[in-house]
Amino acid sequence: MIGIVMFFVALFALLLGFPVAFTFGGIALIFGVWAEGFDMFAFMPYRIQSIMENTVLMAVPLFVFMGLVLQKTRLAEQLLESMGRLFGGVRGGIAISTVLVGALLAASTGVVGASVVAMGLISLPVMLKYNYDKGLACGTICASGTLGQIIPPSIVLILLGDVLGVPVGDLFQAAILPGFVLVGAYVAYILIYAKLNPDAAQPIERDDSISRSQEVFTALKAVIPPLALIIVVLGSIFAGIATPTESAALGGFGAIVLAILYRMFSWKMIYEAAKETVKVTAMVFAILLGATAFSMAFTYTGGDYLVEEWMMAIPGEKWGFLIITMLVILILGFFIDFVEICFIIVPILAPVAEAMGLNMTWFAILVAMNLQTSFLTPPFGFSLFYLKGVAPAGVTTRDIYRGVMPFIAIQIAVLASILIFPNFYGMG
Repeated sequence: MIGIVMFFVALFALLLGFPVAFTFGGIALIFGVWAEGFDMFAFMPYRIQSIMENTVLMAVPLFVFMGLVLQKTRLAEQLLESMGRLFGGVRGGIAISTVLVGALLAASTGVVGASVVAMGLISLPVMLKYNYDKGLACGTICASGTLGQIIPPSIVLILLGDVLGVPVGDLFQAAILPGFVLVGAYVAYILIYAKLNPDAAQPIERDDSISRSQEVFTALKAVIPPLALIIVVLGSIFAGIATPTESAALGGFGAIVLAILYRMFSWKMIYEAAKETVKVTAMVFAILLGATAFSMAFTYTGGDYLVEEWMMAIPGEKWGFLIITMLVILILGFFIDFVEICFIIVPILAPVAEAMGLNMTWFAILVAMNLQTSFLTPPFGFSLFYLKGVAPAGVTTRDIYRGVMPFIAIQIAVLASILIFPNFYGMG
């Protein structure tokens, strides 16, 4: 039972606000030495070396750099302005354009914080100006900003691919349809809400000085460059021309080319993007090292066998296991970050999933969709904090919480559809 006690002590320490990497590493050291002595950590340097030499994980800093460079090109602003004019005449059109721009930003930048902040600064004031319901406006922005967690190239999918031993390219391909379904579900909800509550999502009057063809041309001019980058990055992976790491490097170069085209290139911008990339990468790898020590101590103390025994005894075999697993990850997502769940919870569950003969690609997509929900769930959903930080004074935390609830329900519904109908998503 030492491993189980260790797990709950770590969870409690995280809830108290202790730094994640040092919490995992410190607790692993205390319990590991208590259970087995210092000899348990003799192989730790070799594990650290294997992590540092892992070429799959090299894609993380490269995709983060790509996203940060694109963030600084004012890509989101141009997309939102052109899409807003294109769909503004439709009831709920600004919210729909926000969802579509969120999907494009997800596939090109994948930086949740940047997407939510950009759309919060640009789209939210416009929606409030046209008397959109505050909850609908806030919920749409938060949900759209989190699409980068499921739409490739996603950092979550890269981490899950490494943890579960599934090729990242396969995960990227498998995630495309669930991502499109989720975007379609968001748009359908907005249209239905606007139809039932006409005053909550009013259309914008068209500017007659600009023809429809000019609006379409402006929108295409804003959409085509990032779309071309997406096609190059993902297309090179799907065609087998490049590995995810190589395509990430290509994406970083493409982002710099787009910055030049948008006339936003400067060495200062590159330096700032590189500095932020180092910070994010250092955070992810510090957590990974702490989690490696934790999982080693957890395994040595027999915690993995105990978890496997409990999971195998759940009624309903694989369906019981999947339902309980999804519920546990969903609940943990209320309180801890996706990185911790990827590196601590998923490795504990992975051997059980393999023993039950589950399709590991399907299992990874289920986990990824579930982890995306964690960005929206109160009280610690990061998207909620990002939006609150840039929202006008009249928007309250209650408005944001109220607005995200329907989108959380939509995400859970799409998650359930992937669970029940894997053949529809090509993962049967």
